[in-house]
Amino acid sequence: MDDYGDYTSPFQLPTGLMPSPSAPDWLNKADNGWQLTAAAMVGLQSVPGLIILYGSMVKKKWAVNSAFMALYAFAAVLLCWVLWAHNMSFGVGHFTPFFDKPAFSLSRKYDLAQSRGGYYVPWATFVFYQFAFAAITVILLAGSLLGRMNFYAWILFVPLWLTFSYTVGAYTIWADGFFSKRGIIDFSGGYVIHLSSGVAGFTAAFWVGPRISHDRQHFPPNNIIHMLGGAGFLWMGWSGFNGGAPFAANMLSSLAILNTHFCTATSLLTWLSLDMIVYKKSSVIGAVQGMITGLVCITPAAGLVEPWAAMLMGIMSGSIPWYTMMVLHKRSAFFQKVDDPIGVFHTHAVAGFLGGICSGLFGKPAYLDMFYDQKIAPHGPGLFYSFDGRFHEGLRQMGYQLAGAAFVAIWNVLATSLICVFIRLIVNLRMDDDDLQIGDDAAHGEEGYALWGNDEKMFPSRLYMNPRLPSFCRC
Repeated sequence: MDDYGDYTSPFQLPTGLMPSPSAPDWLNKADNGWQLTAAAMVGLQSVPGLIILYGSMVKKKWAVNSAFMALYAFAAVLLCWVLWAHNMSFGVGHFTPFFDKPAFSLSRKYDLAQSRGGYYVPWATFVFYQFAFAAITVILLAGSLLGRMNFYAWILFVPLWLTFSYTVGAYTIWADGFFSKRGIIDFSGGYVIHLSSGVAGFTAAFWVGPRISHDRQHFPPNNIIHMLGGAGFLWMGWSGFNGGAPFAANMLSSLAILNTHFCTATSLLTWLSLDMIVYKKSSVIGAVQGMITGLVCITPAAGLVEPWAAMLMGIMSGSIPWYTMMVLHKRSAFFQKVDDPIGVFHTHAVAGFLGGICSGLFGKPAYLDMFYDQKIAPHGPGLFYSFDGRFHEGLRQMGYQLAGAAFVAIWNVLATSLICVFIRLIVNLRMDDDDLQIGDDAAHGEEGYALWGNDEKMFPSRLYMNPRLPSFCRC
């Protein structure tokens, strides 16, 4: 046994030569190289992708705060993930059916051991890739809270929600939890990431409260060109989001990437067509929403369906969330009561649920056999493929898809509500109305754009007008 414990095996080398510790016999360098690339692509979706998207999609006075919420969450999730949350999500201690015990993820010989699941990559790669998923989930949730949440409440919310909500979904569906052992299908996070972020964001928005009346009625994006740039990071980064799910540079990875972009393009064009038919305008913001719903919908099925099914899913993801956002939302008193500035509930919860159901409908048995260990838990067949005498198995799979969605939704409502109630005992969830009139300058003492004179602000910053600061620090 060398410095890497019993995780490595000796190579067949001449006597007297030691094996390279950087290349144990279980390591596949191609798989590991792709997985690190995929993890970086998922990270780029958040930083800078969602930073740019959020900072551009809100009113000018909220550009800094919205972008900073995403940046803070990315850093805070990484720290919490390594220290305790990763082991709660993917530990092998079977502490409970819903999460494992908190533990330091770097305790496994500095993460140079082989990752769980039989993948040919180090544990460190697995930890970082799953961190990128956890981070983007929390940042997506933030979209429901833009334009009014107290940043100090957000500082507390991020680690609490990661610990008590995200880890439960990840463990029960992806690791050794209740639904994983029963064969639920979620290729890359339709339930764990998107349904949970959409439901949790909507729930948190209820507890935080709405924006001020003027902002709810008039909330234009401050820079549509930059918004498109952020959306581009999101779209292209999804190659790593779904393409990395097999943890190998294999056929399913290639299929997942093709299906992802095929579904997304179809969804965008479907949403755009509906906008043009109903509103007689080709909305840029609408096209971005259609892009997002396509990406979300295909995620739980990306490497498990054929391209024709991905195209059909794109049509549904471009039309059903369009209806819930553009028609149902405006008619429903319930939706009107909760302030969801950029429609995260529709683009992520509705589209994620739709994708999970379509996974149970169109999951191809051959692809399911390639992705899942059917000896541990039978997955599928998709209901569409079950008319060859396996109809009861297809119905069972649909039952698990529906039950998993219900569990994720209910757990996120309960956990998010309890977290918000707890934080409210410490600090206000919502900024004061006077501060909401000002925006970034009230929250951070900074503004996103210099608008006046020689790079001066239109209104002096509260922070830097402090007479006790040196003169060169004052505006």
